[in-house]
Amino acid sequence: MADPLIFDMGKYEARLPTELRYCRNHMWCRPEADGVSRFGFSTYALRLMQDVYFLDWCVSEGASVAYKQQIGNIETSKAVSDLFSPIAGTITSVNSEALKDPSIINVSAYENGWLFTMTGETLGTMTASEYVEYLNTNWEQTQRILKGQMHE
Repeated sequence: MADPLIFDMGKYEARLPTELRYCRNHMWCRPEADGVSRFGFSTYALRLMQDVYFLDWCVSEGASVAYKQQIGNIETSKAVSDLFSPIAGTITSVNSEALKDPSIINVSAYENGWLFTMTGETLGTMTASEYVEYLNTNWEQTQRILKGQMHE
């Protein structure tokens, strides 16, 4: 495995494995066999959300979903948020271990803390380098949002 790329977030750094693909909603994507891809939260997303406390799905395994369709909810130390599909396709499985104990997402984001698998076209995903560029482009705005200064 190659060294991860690192995105500097000030107090924290987000380590981004280079063998993965990344989505604009800050999920990673690992294409697997038979057109199935595994998805989870990037360390960038986890650093912003901090601890994940609760995870719930509003779609079932086998459900067809549209790009950006709501697929679930997450509660973190920072907020309660809806989760949206990073691509269009069919949900093939959800990580039942993460449903039982969402803390696994915090400690094993790229391995045991995956969220779901699905089929679908992943052409809109980014390489790690492209994702770092995307993060750099949006970092100033993200910092303003986090500090409550959106309209300044």
